[in-house]
Amino acid sequence: MQIALDNWTEIAPKLEKLATDVEHQILPCEDFDERKVLSPLPRAYQWVDGSAYINHVELVRRARNAEVPESFYQDPLMYQGASDTFLAPRADIPLGDTAWGLDMEGEVAVVTDDVPLGVPAKDAANHIKLVMLVNDVSLRGLIPGELDKGFGFFQSKPSSAFSPVAVTPDELGEAWKNSLVHLPLMVEYNGEAFGRAEAGVDATFDFAQLVAHAAKTRSLCAGSIVGSGTVSNKGAEGGPWKPVDEGGLGYSCIAEIRMIETIANGKASTRFMQPGDRVKIEMRDGNNHSIFGTIEQNVVLS
Repeated sequence: MQIALDNWTEIAPKLEKLATDVEHQILPCEDFDERKVLSPLPRAYQWVDGSAYINHVELVRRARNAEVPESFYQDPLMYQGASDTFLAPRADIPLGDTAWGLDMEGEVAVVTDDVPLGVPAKDAANHIKLVMLVNDVSLRGLIPGELDKGFGFFQSKPSSAFSPVAVTPDELGEAWKNSLVHLPLMVEYNGEAFGRAEAGVDATFDFAQLVAHAAKTRSLCAGSIVGSGTVSNKGAEGGPWKPVDEGGLGYSCIAEIRMIETIANGKASTRFMQPGDRVKIEMRDGNNHSIFGTIEQNVVLS
């Protein structure tokens, strides 16, 4: 995949023809078993994660009685994550200590070709070549201490997992519009529906803006991955959504429902992930077909 991205102009038409031949059974092929594959990029030169859905940030800040700085609505938040040890889509999530507060974060991500330094957002969309899903694993109990140091995330952001399949934006059809995927992100937690947030709604920033932000002071090499941050929607009246089992769109991470519980009751009641817990993340098209395959992971003590 990295070789293809390095030579996308030359390789993409060949891959498109190959995909057409496979679809029409012109070539001999065997069934694809997503349970046996790694992520499209098992490691990458660059993995940066933004925060396109400011509703998520608003909830976290509100629970702390803190205001969201006005700059957050014009200048995206972004951190640089570890890209050398991605987890496979169905690999266990290792947890060293339950006090670390393990959380899943359901997100959408894009993969770029070579992006020039200082590219404007209006041109950055042309550099988005692939779309996939991600579980951006977070250790909530470690985040405050790291942020207090003023140097950002490191230990609190262990290896993330990406979907087994990445697709070109054109394959999404009308669901890819304005550099966003306009479909619900389906998150299940321990076999129950946990989140159905609409990825095309309530995004303060689109992927073109996130890519341009990442390339403001540096060029991005082919194969760079840019995440959306936790997909999060506002409720019908501007407040937070209710859980799925109460008729809402639910949440893409545990921290968000804990923030809502804190706002409503003064304390959180939903625990973070424990050994034996399971998360499943996927996205389906209008015909209920899985687009990216499934991220499905169990938590284990490491």
